[in-house]
Amino acid sequence: MKIVTIHTEKIQNIFEELNANFGGNVTFDVDDYTLEVNNNFAKGFISGASFNDNISYVQFDMTFSVDLKLNVINGISSPLYFAYCSKGNLSHSFGIHGEEHKLKTFQTAIVTSKLNQDNVLYFEKDKKTKFTLIIVGNQPEPTQANSLNQMVRETFFQENLNEEFFYAGSYNLKISEKIEQLNAVTQTGIVGNLLKEGILRIILAMEIQQHTDDLNAFSKETNCLTLREMEEIKELSEIIKANPEEAFTIKSLSKKSGLSPNKLQEGFKMIHNRTVNDYITHMRVLKAEILIRTSDLNISEIVYCIGFTSRSYFSKIFKQKFNCSPKEYKFNLNPLAITA
Repeated sequence: MKIVTIHTEKIQNIFEELNANFGGNVTFDVDDYTLEVNNNFAKGFISGASFNDNISYVQFDMTFSVDLKLNVINGISSPLYFAYCSKGNLSHSFGIHGEEHKLKTFQTAIVTSKLNQDNVLYFEKDKKTKFTLIIVGNQPEPTQANSLNQMVRETFFQENLNEEFFYAGSYNLKISEKIEQLNAVTQTGIVGNLLKEGILRIILAMEIQQHTDDLNAFSKETNCLTLREMEEIKELSEIIKANPEEAFTIKSLSKKSGLSPNKLQEGFKMIHNRTVNDYITHMRVLKAEILIRTSDLNISEIVYCIGFTSRSYFSKIFKQKFNCSPKEYKFNLNPLAITA
């Protein structure tokens, strides 16, 4: 068991301490840090950044060769931590000897503790873990009624703002998809920083909304998917996204996943706010837009290579999404282009 301590007052402190304990190389760009590690102790990446309104985040995509206890401490404030596990699982406790709370794949958690108290994260050896930690209020600030830190704290604690608090929420695949968007940002400098800040604020809002939805669900019956069902829906979504031109049917997807047609529809509506067929159509239109921009295929060729049989139907749904016909879209990209 290896024990590592990091202090969350500043994002720079976090990466200096992680680098000192894990090894590897740190790169830096406008308050945006990445630590790449590839040694006998650990392999993977840790990234993070700080933004306005006293918000920062740290994201682990790591596999450790030993069990790891990561002590997270803040000596000058009591920040709120919003956690999400995208892959694997880990545990949390208040202090080394506190009760352990499990955090599973696709699950959210909200944590805060007393000043100078350890928040301990337990990573299992030889298990790839993807974990995002959003930190709100890592620096002390004047008490302001309209500050983000104050508003967020009052959302969860009407009184006793500095007491221990741990909440493990329901499974939420939408947050996983939003985190993938965060990781897909390729821009650097101020543009990249602003894009990441915008996505991170959406993730924070989604985690807060998840807490509200969970509380409301206690008082009424809800149809919930198990972790295995969530994983199957996510895998199917990725397959459709990668190959939208394939002739997917409810029957074939149900057979592939082992889920009933009703569970498939429930899962896609919960995660994507679309039926299965609507999601397939949506992915086909997105691929068509990419082909219009990047290929020499004419519109008719694109229609058939993405799985549609009717050009008029394709033009109708394309216009609904992009507010112009495919031919107009291609012409606007290149006025000299000729489409058939």
